[in-house]
Amino acid sequence: MRLDLTKRSDYAIRAMLSLTMVGGGLLSSRKIAEEMKIPPRFLPQIMGDLTRAGLVEAHPGRAGGYKLAKPASTVTLLTVIEAVEGDPHRQICVMRGTPCGADGECGVHDVFFAAEGAILEKLSGATLQSIIDAYRAKLAVAAAG
Repeated sequence: MRLDLTKRSDYAIRAMLSLTMVGGGLLSSRKIAEEMKIPPRFLPQIMGDLTRAGLVEAHPGRAGGYKLAKPASTVTLLTVIEAVEGDPHRQICVMRGTPCGADGECGVHDVFFAAEGAILEKLSGATLQSIIDAYRAKLAVAAAG
């Protein structure tokens, strides 16, 4: 079983982590793309979605860029994913390939529904700040060791 993010979600999370690391300062889209290895042609679309969702503020102009619109301690991975993907709940039955419940529930519905719930719960508990803090702590341990 594979649990992969779409490229859109992957790039959105990377962009938001980049903005978190600067601690409230502005970053240009070019800088975000360079630092986070995001193809520059995709970034404006991603940043537009994040701006419309109220997660990022765009500051146009030569000295402009992007910054977080909310404290990193309040923005979860689930919020970021929902901003670029929409509702993350599975709509199609894993066994039948049709909408869940359209013709009853398959035998594994409850198990997959519970697994999906656990993933969404984990994503809603992981804030941008907690991810950056954990990453910096790992770097500190590695540097000390």
